[in-house]
Amino acid sequence: MKIAAADFLVPPGDKVRLGKWPTLVRPYYESKEQYEDLLEKHVKGLCSLQRLHYASGRYALLLIFQGMDAAGKDGTIRHVMTGVNPQGCEVFSFKQPSSEELKHDFLWRAACRLPERGRIGIFNRSYYEDVLVVRVHPALLQNQGLPDELLDEKSIWEERYRSIVDFEGHLHRNGTRVIKFYLHLSHEEQRRRFLERIDDPDKNWKLSPADITERRYWDDYKEAYEACLQATSTRHAPWYVVPADDKRNARLIVSQIIVDALDDLHMAYPKITAERRRELESIRKSLEG
Repeated sequence: MKIAAADFLVPPGDKVRLGKWPTLVRPYYESKEQYEDLLEKHVKGLCSLQRLHYASGRYALLLIFQGMDAAGKDGTIRHVMTGVNPQGCEVFSFKQPSSEELKHDFLWRAACRLPERGRIGIFNRSYYEDVLVVRVHPALLQNQGLPDELLDEKSIWEERYRSIVDFEGHLHRNGTRVIKFYLHLSHEEQRRRFLERIDDPDKNWKLSPADITERRYWDDYKEAYEACLQATSTRHAPWYVVPADDKRNARLIVSQIIVDALDDLHMAYPKITAERRRELESIRKSLEG
């Protein structure tokens, strides 16, 4: 069964109700072995396209991953990007902003980490935290050092959405393609994964009391994500809502969307000029001599 990216796309301007988006869909694989074969096929295709992307040097690709705690962001990035040349790919995990970062606008720290043309940049969480976590916990706005007249909660979120859309539009006009993934996890599956982190000693470090505290705000986060997806999914920087209750299925969906995005760039290896051809022939003679 072919994976169609359009099935997970948030159409620009559409009202978003996450309750209508499934967290689990029919698997695109029938066994663990078939899953591994399919993922390997996607990864090989991605590696081939990434080499072309690096050699072409015309575009940059920015991949943004967002989702509730335990949605599988780390695992998806690790499995999908396995085998990609690290020289052409960088992953940044955005944690609580530093004191220096808080002295700048909320997009600044992400702008400093944007990929160069020819490279793939991956944001594990991103500037979207400033319309998600900060919206759920508006007291955090006080830490950002903004003038009082800019702290109107009736307007600040719409203004930030506009800033994000303008920022991503600017990136698109300058050769950076932005693809955004929301890993859509159910409340029950998150509970199950948290319990698994307690039962598995190798995963104990992944769970903290803060995770449980944040779980109490599930409905608030859901509303924040709905507003965010609705306001910031655009033609040039689309959101994809990926069902995340099945980790394997989510990885297959994400990898297919990335392969499709790179393939759509219609890249080509640099053409060899006559002068370059003569230079290569001269190098050949030197090596053979």
